[in-house]
Amino acid sequence: MILSIKAITAKKGKWKIGLVIALIFVGGIIGVYSFDQNAGENLFSTEKGDFKIEIKTQGELEALEGVEVLGPQEARKYRVKNFTIEKLVPEGTVVKKGDFIASIDQSDMFEKLEERRLDLEQYQAQFEQVQLDTSLILREERDNIKNLEFTVQEQELILEQSQFEPPAIVERNRQRLETAKRELFQGRERYAMKTLQEAARMREISSKYTEHKEKVQEMEAILEEFDIVAPEDGMVIYRKYKRKKVVEGTQISSWKPVIVKLPNLKSIHSITQVNEVDIRKIEKGMQVEITMDAMPEKKYKGTIAQIGNVGQSRSNSDSKVFEVVIQFDEFDPLLRPTMTTGHKILADHKEDVLQVPMRAIHVENDSINFVYTANGKKQEVMLGEDNSENVIIEKGLAEGEKIHLTKPDWENNQLVELLEELDGKRNPQEIPEPLADSFND
Repeated sequence: MILSIKAITAKKGKWKIGLVIALIFVGGIIGVYSFDQNAGENLFSTEKGDFKIEIKTQGELEALEGVEVLGPQEARKYRVKNFTIEKLVPEGTVVKKGDFIASIDQSDMFEKLEERRLDLEQYQAQFEQVQLDTSLILREERDNIKNLEFTVQEQELILEQSQFEPPAIVERNRQRLETAKRELFQGRERYAMKTLQEAARMREISSKYTEHKEKVQEMEAILEEFDIVAPEDGMVIYRKYKRKKVVEGTQISSWKPVIVKLPNLKSIHSITQVNEVDIRKIEKGMQVEITMDAMPEKKYKGTIAQIGNVGQSRSNSDSKVFEVVIQFDEFDPLLRPTMTTGHKILADHKEDVLQVPMRAIHVENDSINFVYTANGKKQEVMLGEDNSENVIIEKGLAEGEKIHLTKPDWENNQLVELLEELDGKRNPQEIPEPLADSFND
């Protein structure tokens, strides 16, 4: 009985040992499988295929045609340099012809109008005074002429009645008549001169009075234009002033007082900016895939219509960007100005080229591009053109060869196997300890 118990106990011990060994074996198999599976996920088999060089940009919709709604342009004639927007309807408001759009602060213009009104009152007073003076002066001259005419008539009668008087008296009366006639002639000439003088004075003051009166009337008409209405039906789009959209309180120049635009929706294009590195890759007529942030489910086809000739400085950067205008191949009434757009510009297309993901490329010594191969090597590669995802391999890999997408665990600082074709085209210094940098790091 005792022996049988010992035998049973020995059997149980052996069973436990066997179970442990089995678990270790199964765990090893699972571990190996897991490692192989992870390694498989990290491996990429090189292959040839079509390669698209796409330039991705962001932009905004803008109508290239439409009606610009202006503030009162004539105000600059009266030394009003800037306007301040007082009220403004919300952007995107659909308006009918004659509907209110905006109002502009009138204080500066109104102050100048008041100055003109004061000047007008002064000239009006002067005009009325000259009228009165002219009337009095000419009346006096006319009265004087009448008196002189009466004197001539009187002297003519005296001369006629003195025919039987002594010759001396007749001669004296004749001379008095001649004197009276001469004074009448001079009086009439003086009246004519006074008339011309007063007429000139009246014209001068009348001209100034009329000029100021017309300016006051013009300024009053301009003030009415400070309430801006829609010249036609449309949708309100704010104008950008100094790279910012106008808002209530914005000051705009009186030399080009564009406040809003009523766009022609059929002329909508997408305006984007391409950096100076990529601008040489694109040209007019290239195809573009356009997406809309507001309608992510939709994709549109477009074509590059214009490319800016002069670069613009990018904010907070020394690099330059060039404006590019992209037209839609088909019109969609859902498109609206100021919508944010995304673009994929197909800059080039190559067929049957060997390519790998960008994240598989690593860099050592700032000049050596290499990959980790599945057989445990660090292989230098000659790179061709790239896009945002893949890069063309010119030399260093064969089709079907497997490489690691990320740095493998077996990396042990071995040297890169260099390509003879790149001798003299990389940094001449001795290769230091391998760096861990990559395009994906």
